[in-house]
Amino acid sequence: MKPFMDKDFLLETDTARHLYHDYAADMPLVDYHCHLNPKEIYLDRRFQNLAEVWLGGRNQDGSYAGDHYKWRLMRANGVEEDYVSGDKPAYERFLKFVETLEMAIGNPMYHWCNLELQQFFGVTEPLTAESAPRIWEHCNQLLREDPEMTARGLIRKANVAFIGTTDDPVDSLEWHKKIAEDPAFSVIVAPSFRPDKAIHIQKPDFPAYMEQLAKSVGKERLETVEEVCAALVERLEFFHSLGCRASDHGLDYVPYRAGTPAEINAAYRKACRGEAIGVEEAEQYQTAVLLCLGRAYHRLDMAMQLHYSCMRNNNARRYAKMGPDTGFDAIAQNTCGGSIAQLLSALDETGECPKTILYSLNPADNAQLDTLAGCFQDSSIPGKMQHGAAWWFNDTRSGMEEQMRSLANLGLLGNFVGMLTDSRSFLSYARHDYFRRILCNLVGAWVENGEYPNHDASLKKIIQGVSYTNAARYFGL
Repeated sequence: MKPFMDKDFLLETDTARHLYHDYAADMPLVDYHCHLNPKEIYLDRRFQNLAEVWLGGRNQDGSYAGDHYKWRLMRANGVEEDYVSGDKPAYERFLKFVETLEMAIGNPMYHWCNLELQQFFGVTEPLTAESAPRIWEHCNQLLREDPEMTARGLIRKANVAFIGTTDDPVDSLEWHKKIAEDPAFSVIVAPSFRPDKAIHIQKPDFPAYMEQLAKSVGKERLETVEEVCAALVERLEFFHSLGCRASDHGLDYVPYRAGTPAEINAAYRKACRGEAIGVEEAEQYQTAVLLCLGRAYHRLDMAMQLHYSCMRNNNARRYAKMGPDTGFDAIAQNTCGGSIAQLLSALDETGECPKTILYSLNPADNAQLDTLAGCFQDSSIPGKMQHGAAWWFNDTRSGMEEQMRSLANLGLLGNFVGMLTDSRSFLSYARHDYFRRILCNLVGAWVENGEYPNHDASLKKIIQGVSYTNAARYFGL
């Protein structure tokens, strides 16, 4: 029997162990897509206990923020909501989570939590109901007293080189400015452009958001779609001036529907008046905005990230009380490969297709994304078109292996830009380690099976590339 999560965890062959320990483990991290709060980074937030850093909960303004991966598991274990996201005492919430974690055999959360305890707190024994009291006391003492157990210290401890946060176009980016001007912190923290509210024309808050966008560029209102696009590009250029390397689009599906300027503006004006618009009208507007932004991304050498096929906020009662991103989403089945191809082709036709990373929450789309990416590669950069890392419900061991196998089968795994956390937690960098172990084990098995030569220089280039250097090149670090 192998030891529990020791230094060779998930590394099943000699080659895998060599690749991980000698080439992957010590590489810096490029966390190019996450949801960390830049204000907390600048202020160097100190967490008081494990429940605070792991579970989060209800904020003073009544909103909710926390790790909804953990919240979903606790609900699946029958835990009352007051312990999941509510106001029960921190230690009691922690114990409820530990009870849940003991049942999570085969779930990546089990591995992530124990890796976090190992890497950040030096805890090597499994977290169980029996060990919970002493682990709680040990970790909380470090969180309260160790000068390096703050937001910035945790980032440094994880050897992070770059953080790409997720930011709305109307954001002032004041905290990014302050971080960039602080000589005491050398990690690059850049905004990422997330214009979803300007694209989701059918949402009830769209008219109010258009007023916000107008004010962010010094206008009373945006009368036409051309003015909307000009405002978004102006904000994008402001983001770019503060180091933005990528956009991020969270879409139910990727649309493509051509429309005349008159049709698109008519749909926009209807939406701004609060009138209902049809699917075709919405798609014409969305297509026009996506094409405009795609061209701007290309001009500014920024990557366009397209996330799609999430079925969001399925529990109406919980959504009404808690809002989005609280653990009530699921995988959707949206067949939009054809419209993705049309969007990229329209941009490519004028030589303005940007670097693009494609993510579907439905793993059945893996092969389609890999073959689609292959249609728009060019000589501007290796791996210009990327099939993004196994996302959200797919960032399990099997999900990561399936994504990388598909990419290896149909593209070039060696040019992959690798893992991201997509997380709101400062401890989630352990997920990069989890990914690197899976990567090295997969490649090691191919080598030991005679499917790839045991040529150390080539293997080193592949492993270090996927772990760090490909992303560093792709995002211009």
